Amino acid sequence: MNATSPEIGCSIDAAGIQTNYHDIGEGFPVLMIHGSGPGVSAWANWRLVMPELAKRARVIAPDMAGFGFSARPDGYDYTMDNWVSQAVGLLDALGIERTDLVGNSFGGALALALTIRHPERVRRLVLMGSVGVPFEISVGLDAVWGYTPSFENMRAIMDLFAWDRSLVNDELAKLRFEASIRPGFQESFSAMFPAPRQRWVDAMASPEAAIRAIPHETLIIHGRDDHIIPLETSLTLSQWISRSQLHVFGRCGHWTQIEHSARFARLVGDFLAEASPEEPLALN
Repeated sequence: MNATSPEIGCSIDAAGIQTNYHDIGEGFPVLMIHGSGPGVSAWANWRLVMPELAKRARVIAPDMAGFGFSARPDGYDYTMDNWVSQAVGLLDALGIERTDLVGNSFGGALALALTIRHPERVRRLVLMGSVGVPFEISVGLDAVWGYTPSFENMRAIMDLFAWDRSLVNDELAKLRFEASIRPGFQESFSAMFPAPRQRWVDAMASPEAAIRAIPHETLIIHGRDDHIIPLETSLTLSQWISRSQLHVFGRCGHWTQIEHSARFARLVGDFLAEASPEEPLALN
């Protein structure tokens, strides 16, 4: 961890992208992929649950290209193909042949795509408030992706994320606003999801047949009161993925890992601990 900012961890070249990532704990690796809110980083997304999960596993949490403190190459295409390439490149650079995979929202769509394209690299899959299946973009997600920098706009967006408004104070909004206006941050963010934004929901969706063919044991988590990604997406995933279980948190918005951090860490930790290091890919 960097002395000047806890958001800055280690740095490595992952498929040509200089990637900022956190790497803590020991044991079977778990790759945790963040969401796509303005000013997000792996640390901001996972800070409350990484220490707990690191008691049982090796936790690796990267900033994906265009987010956090990873590179923002000029002319880079922010596409699922390139993000998957970066994630696999990170595993390769770290010498990791197989990992558990946890994806939040946008990161869930990325985790789905990686699992479909490289099934042998994934042992178990966890999807939280996940994108990756077709749905009509919500007013909340449209507002998040359409964010323009101001404290007031960030405060309004933060209100959309959490069911418990006590978690969303001016201090948090100020921190996230300041993160969103760091040099290069808003430029890359606005380049990812220009209006009309339904097309980016569609672009992140994996084919239904490919999702139905996923053989991995999968844990699906969603907040019942999520105003960003509708609960229906996880209901769909639970129907399509044969070896899945669905856990819905009541009185919870889009921030399951923050609003119910202890329960989230225990739930995910127990699910991943059930697997043996050699857990085979199941045959459909």
